[in-house]
Amino acid sequence: MNAGKTLFARHGYEQASTASIARAALTSESQLVRYFGGKAGLLEAIFNSSWKPLLEKIQGTVESSPDARESMVGVLSKVIASFAEDHDLAFLFLFEARRPRGAGPEVFLSQGLREFTELLCAIIRRGQKDGSFFSELSDSAVAAALIGAAEGMIRERLIAERSGKPNPFSEREIRRVFSAMLTGLAMPVPASAHAVTIKGG
Repeated sequence: MNAGKTLFARHGYEQASTASIARAALTSESQLVRYFGGKAGLLEAIFNSSWKPLLEKIQGTVESSPDARESMVGVLSKVIASFAEDHDLAFLFLFEARRPRGAGPEVFLSQGLREFTELLCAIIRRGQKDGSFFSELSDSAVAAALIGAAEGMIRERLIAERSGKPNPFSEREIRRVFSAMLTGLAMPVPASAHAVTIKGG
């Protein structure tokens, strides 16, 4: 699993072969297939084993937070800290967590990612009761927006690092933008935003 994580992060899922992973792990392709069923099974195992400790940390933060807003800030902090500790894991989470597998339309989503999304939705529903989030907003839409924003900012930093360029913004700036979004999501939605007409093609 360590060899797979390193090579998937270094070369991407599609380019990392089972032969190279087995060679780096000092084992055989047949053993890889025996234990994981193949490359897709190995990636899923890496995600599931990585999500477990992160979700435990996040759950502890959620339970100790006085309200939903503080819970969300705590979740972001735990994710940033985990990614800072393991850049290979950060790359996999941000670039390989939602990619189509094979020729069909199915998109791979790890169990950990589904549990993480469900946890965010639960925090948002709590926040709709304590005033942290506007009650008329869909919990799934708010969760998707927050995940997308956080992933986008962290991804830009990771791309810059891989390219040997300076970070485009600091972790403090990520937190400030995230905090500003949380403030906006607590406000009632203006009536003009309920119906948007897009002109043209």
